[in-house]
Amino acid sequence: MMQDPIFYLTMAATSLIGMIAIALIALKGWTGWLDLKKAELGHHGVEAAQSPPSAAARIEVADLKERIRKLEAIAAGVEL
Repeated sequence: MMQDPIFYLTMAATSLIGMIAIALIALKGWTGWLDLKKAELGHHGVEAAQSPPSAAARIEVADLKERIRKLEAIAAGVEL
Protein backbone atom coordinates (compact mmCIF):
# COMPACT_ATOMS: atom_id res chain seq x y z
CA MET A 1 0.00 0.00 0.00
CA MET A 2 2.85 2.44 0.78
CA GLN A 3 4.33 1.89 -2.68
CA ASP A 4 1.18 3.21 -4.35
CA PRO A 5 1.94 6.41 -6.37
CA ILE A 6 -1.63 7.64 -5.92
CA PHE A 7 -1.08 7.69 -2.16
CA TYR A 8 2.01 9.90 -2.52
CA LEU A 9 0.27 12.22 -5.00
CA THR A 10 -2.72 12.53 -2.67
CA MET A 11 -0.49 13.30 0.31
CA ALA A 12 1.51 15.88 -1.69
CA ALA A 13 -1.66 17.56 -2.98
CA THR A 14 -3.20 17.62 0.50
CA SER A 15 -0.03 19.09 1.99
CA LEU A 16 0.12 21.74 -0.73
CA ILE A 17 -3.52 22.72 -0.20
CA GLY A 18 -2.92 22.89 3.58
CA MET A 19 0.12 25.12 3.15
CA ILE A 20 -1.80 27.40 0.77
CA ALA A 21 -4.66 27.65 3.28
CA ILE A 22 -2.25 28.53 6.11
CA ALA A 23 -0.52 31.14 3.93
CA LEU A 24 -3.85 32.75 3.00
CA ILE A 25 -4.97 32.85 6.63
CA ALA A 26 -1.65 34.40 7.66
CA LEU A 27 -1.93 36.97 4.87
CA LYS A 28 -5.44 37.90 5.94
CA GLY A 29 -4.25 38.29 9.54
CA TRP A 30 -1.29 40.43 8.45
CA THR A 31 -3.47 42.79 6.40
CA GLY A 32 -5.91 43.02 9.29
CA TRP A 33 -3.09 43.92 11.66
CA LEU A 34 -1.81 46.56 9.25
CA ASP A 35 -5.31 48.04 8.95
CA LEU A 36 -5.54 48.15 12.75
CA LYS A 37 -2.21 49.97 13.03
CA LYS A 38 -3.24 52.44 10.31
CA ALA A 39 -6.47 53.12 12.18
CA GLU A 40 -4.57 53.62 15.44
CA LEU A 41 -2.18 56.06 13.78
CA GLY A 42 -5.05 57.93 12.15
CA HIS A 43 -6.96 58.11 15.41
CA HIS A 44 -3.88 59.28 17.30
CA GLY A 45 -3.33 62.07 14.76
CA VAL A 46 -6.94 63.24 15.11
CA GLU A 47 -6.66 63.08 18.88
CA ALA A 48 -3.52 65.21 18.91
CA ALA A 49 -5.06 67.79 16.57
CA GLN A 50 -8.15 68.22 18.75
CA SER A 51 -6.55 68.37 22.19
CA PRO A 52 -5.25 71.74 23.42
CA PRO A 53 -1.50 72.03 24.02
CA SER A 54 -0.30 71.17 27.50
CA ALA A 55 0.94 73.79 29.94
CA ALA A 56 4.52 72.63 29.50
CA ALA A 57 4.27 73.04 25.73
CA ARG A 58 2.81 76.56 26.11
CA ILE A 59 5.60 77.53 28.51
CA GLU A 60 8.23 76.19 26.13
CA VAL A 61 6.74 78.13 23.21
CA ALA A 62 6.64 81.31 25.30
CA ASP A 63 10.28 80.78 26.29
CA LEU A 64 11.29 80.31 22.66
CA LYS A 65 9.40 83.45 21.64
CA GLU A 66 11.22 85.41 24.36
CA ARG A 67 14.58 84.12 23.17
CA ILE A 68 13.74 85.09 19.59
CA ARG A 69 12.71 88.57 20.75
CA LYS A 70 16.02 88.97 22.59
CA LEU A 71 18.04 87.75 19.58
CA GLU A 72 16.18 90.14 17.28
CA ALA A 73 16.91 92.99 19.67
CA ILE A 74 20.60 92.08 19.76
CA ALA A 75 20.66 91.89 15.96
CA ALA A 76 19.00 95.31 15.73
CA GLY A 77 21.50 96.78 18.21
CA VAL A 78 18.90 97.54 20.88
CA GLU A 79 19.99 97.01 24.47
CA LEU A 80 17.49 95.34 26.75
